Amino acid sequence: MARQVTALDRVSRSWTTVVPILALVLLAFTWGRDLGSVLFVLALVLLGGAVVAAVHHAEVIAERVGEPFGSLVLAVAVTVIEVSLIVVLMISSDSGKPTLARDTVLAAIMITCNGIVGLAILTSTFRGGVARFNSAGTGASLASIVALAGLSLVLPAFTTSTPGPTFTTTQLIFAAIASLALYLLYVFVQAVRHRDYFLPPKDAVSPEESNGPQHHGKVWASSALLLVALIAVVGLGKSVSPSIETAVVDAGLPITVVAVAIALIVLLPESLAAVRAARRGSVQTSFNLAYGSAMASIGLTIPAVAVASWILDTQLQLGLAPVELVLLGITAIVSVLTVTPGRATLLQGGVHLSVFAGFLVLAFSP
Repeated sequence: MARQVTALDRVSRSWTTVVPILALVLLAFTWGRDLGSVLFVLALVLLGGAVVAAVHHAEVIAERVGEPFGSLVLAVAVTVIEVSLIVVLMISSDSGKPTLARDTVLAAIMITCNGIVGLAILTSTFRGGVARFNSAGTGASLASIVALAGLSLVLPAFTTSTPGPTFTTTQLIFAAIASLALYLLYVFVQAVRHRDYFLPPKDAVSPEESNGPQHHGKVWASSALLLVALIAVVGLGKSVSPSIETAVVDAGLPITVVAVAIALIVLLPESLAAVRAARRGSVQTSFNLAYGSAMASIGLTIPAVAVASWILDTQLQLGLAPVELVLLGITAIVSVLTVTPGRATLLQGGVHLSVFAGFLVLAFSP
């Protein structure tokens, strides 16, 4: 039996090493080129493989460094690459894509706070029982997300110093500094000062979670391969986006569907990792991934695009439209009611997934 486990582990290490490298090679080969039907299919296959490989290496790191550091690694890595992609798209566009950052951040919030959280609760409670988590740390994460989203995405829709949903230079500087400062404070509290707030309650740790996923491998090797896999995911997502955009336009759908599709692809590694953690009984790890990703998306994206807008001399449109404001408000209220008791049932999972489904429907039919 031990030999079978060792053989399976070797196979797992082999393909999770080869697939990200192949995906990166295909990315380098196809970057800036139009994909034919064959390359498009191959890119989708390697994209899916890179997503699964990223989850594997993230779990290796999480097992070795422990929570909440493992969740932070994946959340920050994905967001840094996502921000880089946004800046590249802004630079490559004559108009600077003024709404790209806003749409990306909103999609990230909806996917993480409703999609991932809802799936995690549903997975944990589907066969009965209650999902238990640490309300102190989860509540602090949610409060930070609501504050950052309000300062960065809600206020620009109501300020009067500039026309439209935009900030003045002074206001944008404040939003950028506040976003970065609050995110760094969040990381310090989560990883150093109050780390125990972000660990699962003792009565919520199942035997499977106590044993862990039992991955084997070196942290540095997995960290490097995780970075390669994430670059491949984001890069191939960008490569296939023109074909997706063409299909969306031909179908008569809003162009914002493309942004939502790319956001879903980029966040797939975190989504799968969160569901697998919930399946092992650690809803807290799932929440750390979801809310940590939302925090990183706001706290790192806003400062980066602010600097990019100054360099490119473009004006960002950060303010949300009325429909998006309603969705964000519903998400905040539902999340508070879910997090406060420190436990959730199948109903809460269904509520979050319903809000996420509403976001998707309105993205296709605004």
